[in-house]
Amino acid sequence: MIASVWGGRIVSESTLTSRINAARKAVGDSGAEQAVIRTAARKGLRFIAEVTEGAADAGGKRETPRSADPLPGLRQEIKFCTAADGTRIAYSVVGSGPPLVKAANWLNHLEYDWESPIWRPFLQALAQDYQLVRYDERGNGLSDWEVEDISFEAFVHDLETVVEASGLQRFPLFGMSQGCAVSIAYALRHPERVTHLVLFGGYARGRKRRGSEAEADKADALQTLMRLGWGQENPAFRQMYTSLFIPGGNAEQMQWMNDLQRNTTSPENAARIRQAMNDIFVEDLLPKVNVPTLVLHRREDAVAPFEEGRRMAVGIPGARFVALEGRNHMILAGDPDWDRILGEIKVFLQT
Repeated sequence: MIASVWGGRIVSESTLTSRINAARKAVGDSGAEQAVIRTAARKGLRFIAEVTEGAADAGGKRETPRSADPLPGLRQEIKFCTAADGTRIAYSVVGSGPPLVKAANWLNHLEYDWESPIWRPFLQALAQDYQLVRYDERGNGLSDWEVEDISFEAFVHDLETVVEASGLQRFPLFGMSQGCAVSIAYALRHPERVTHLVLFGGYARGRKRRGSEAEADKADALQTLMRLGWGQENPAFRQMYTSLFIPGGNAEQMQWMNDLQRNTTSPENAARIRQAMNDIFVEDLLPKVNVPTLVLHRREDAVAPFEEGRRMAVGIPGARFVALEGRNHMILAGDPDWDRILGEIKVFLQT
């Protein structure tokens, strides 16, 4: 099925599972009822519903279905590059205009994100004005999962590898969550390339580097639970993370977030990536940042505390800080501050 549907493109087997789930959802089916798409044990899948042809219009031509893509001119191109340690990193390019690089965050999948009701509106909004370059960091998405090194330093190297492969010379860098710390480290190592830094919902100190024993204990407990419960059919554990990341999301967005977490990485890698995030510390780098910087942070963010975002802005000389109302750690279409976020980013990148 992978060979027939994707025609030789390199995709993970989890992609097939995700697309089958999406197809079932689209036709009102479910894995339990299987009234339309039936799973045959040890054989595969079969479409079992009755099929009828669509009505013709007055001219005798079949009606063309409306594209599900509101911006059909935006088609991402997925490529691969290889880091110095041999890890294959997947990255994509979409849109036209001046370049904009987005650092990876927790968790990414180039294909799922582009299709999801969580990421797609925001990614499309950026790709309308820029040539957007983004990637899946090691251990998740379409990048290699079987890797020895999952660490903050490796995350920075992944970004360096993607920039070199894409051939970019000068560009603004956008980071969210852990991607903010990665972007800061990259900007210090390559000041000749970064024109602007946009940091949303980020932090300079990981959960275990904030001086709180209780926070460190929580981080350890969550990592243990990840290894035990991440890959299970029951989404209860993943739902906890979804509720933290998008508490204001609708049912469709929450379901996508639950599925994304399960399909984009393994339980072991989820725990390893989380450990690397918990140990992040770039606060000592903040005073050395010499790039125009915009920091945006929501006051009730339950993943990255508001104080961590403010602390990051205070530490970067001349950084502009925008305090936003709301609880979502991610940027969702329909959020009350949607227009303001896009407007702040656009105006800042034009200066």
